[in-house]
Amino acid sequence: MKTAEDYQNGQILLIDKPLNWTSFQAVNKMKWALISKINLPKKFKIGHAGTLDPLATGLLLVCTGKFTKRITELQGQAKEYTGTFYIGATTPSYDLETEIDQTFPTEHIDEALIQETVKQFLGEIDQKPPIFSAIKKDGVRLYEHARAGETIEIASRKTTIHEFEITRIALPEIDFRVVCSKGTYIRSLAFDFGKAMNSGSHLTVLRRTKIGDYDVTDAMDVTLFEDSLESNN
Repeated sequence: MKTAEDYQNGQILLIDKPLNWTSFQAVNKMKWALISKINLPKKFKIGHAGTLDPLATGLLLVCTGKFTKRITELQGQAKEYTGTFYIGATTPSYDLETEIDQTFPTEHIDEALIQETVKQFLGEIDQKPPIFSAIKKDGVRLYEHARAGETIEIASRKTTIHEFEITRIALPEIDFRVVCSKGTYIRSLAFDFGKAMNSGSHLTVLRRTKIGDYDVTDAMDVTLFEDSLESNN
């Protein structure tokens, strides 16, 4: 049974973030559960080590108390994702947040081309973040520019794809597993992958399964976190 002092001294909590929740919402729910159930102060420190988009599920590392100082270290660890690309169409956000804006031919795409294209994305690559992202340009988040209909030039950045495996091909869907460095956008990978096959692609499913040695199989559903505190008291 963990006490208020344990959480103040520092814990790393593994949470399985649900679909349609923001990472902030998940952390905030946990914070207020801790404050109300074990009487932690309202200024109690808690934060996550790496945002997941609302449309993504999976592993969120939540640090409490003194362990919030480890957030930067944890963010730097390699991450594993699984998910699905939809081939033959793109969206402005590169995922399901926005509607399809263009369609492309897929008749020329077969397993051989898919597997050959995978090789292009292994190792260090140049990647442009999606316009619908929280990165700031000129002090304004990119998604705010995008929603205002503004055209913004986005600089590419270096990222590393350590592993890239296709786990299912059922066109127009392709399932994948990726292990990548900090700062990799799987949405951008989906877009670039379709383009590399002379077609289009967008991300329809995304799940983060690992951060460093931490695995989502050891994580708790955030909605059950408050119940776990009640059962301990």
